[in-house]
Amino acid sequence: MNFIRNLPGPLLVFFGAVSLSFGGLIVKSFEGSTLWQILFWRSVFFIAVVIFFLLFSYKKEIFGVLYKSGIPGFVGGIILSVGFVSYVFAMYETTVANTNFIIQTQTLFLAIFGYIFLKETISKLTFFCILLAIFGIILMLGNSISPGEMTGNIVAFIMPISFAILILIVRKFPEVDMIPLQLVAGIIAMIVGLIMSPTIFVSSKDVFLGFLAGFFQLGFGFIFITIGARSTSSAFVGIIMLTEAVLGPLWAWLFVNENPPIFVLLGGSIVITAVVLQFLNKFITKKKAY
Repeated sequence: MNFIRNLPGPLLVFFGAVSLSFGGLIVKSFEGSTLWQILFWRSVFFIAVVIFFLLFSYKKEIFGVLYKSGIPGFVGGIILSVGFVSYVFAMYETTVANTNFIIQTQTLFLAIFGYIFLKETISKLTFFCILLAIFGIILMLGNSISPGEMTGNIVAFIMPISFAILILIVRKFPEVDMIPLQLVAGIIAMIVGLIMSPTIFVSSKDVFLGFLAGFFQLGFGFIFITIGARSTSSAFVGIIMLTEAVLGPLWAWLFVNENPPIFVLLGGSIVITAVVLQFLNKFITKKKAY
């Protein structure tokens, strides 16, 4: 696995974003499985790829690495598992476009939580970006008149919130290794799926889709991003991650004929604009500091 670590960080983040962008398409392609069965099988194969990566990366030291992650790693794993569960629920209940656009608000939640918990200041531009994103989200949610879709949209907000909390934990404990944390998240999500499912037996096609979702889409996506982010500035990571928001609805449109309404596309574009402005603000501020 050393050849992966030797690849340029921005390229790895891009590969990760592209991989994650297939999540909505895969979830929409399941035939007879409930969302909890999808969560279970997705988590099973995600656990497999994380264990595979840990064994090749750390070999006999794998248990020591898991132990060193400690309480921060365990808590971070719980937070990440909440994001995993909400992702499947949102993709199952609402559109791929809605979910992908809402995920991008994680940057704005980071700014808000940083202000509340880390006493970081919020600039006028950041405040404007937050208001702009809220306006875009109102446009998106206003289109969701069915109870199921509205519920999916609301649950989708758990993902950026959980991610923002996870980043705060990592910033508080920078020595925490993110890969073992992902293993904890996968195990918890699998248990939730197992408890909530009336049965874990699904068609062979759906098991294969679970394999694609857990092993390649989610597993490789998170591993690439985790490694690539170590050598890539946070602002650049955020910009590259917008690839997921653009490609996700595109795959759904091309392969499952999901056509998001114009207000969703307009609102999503406003959200992405707010996120880009926020990242450009951070990038310019960092350049001035040097």
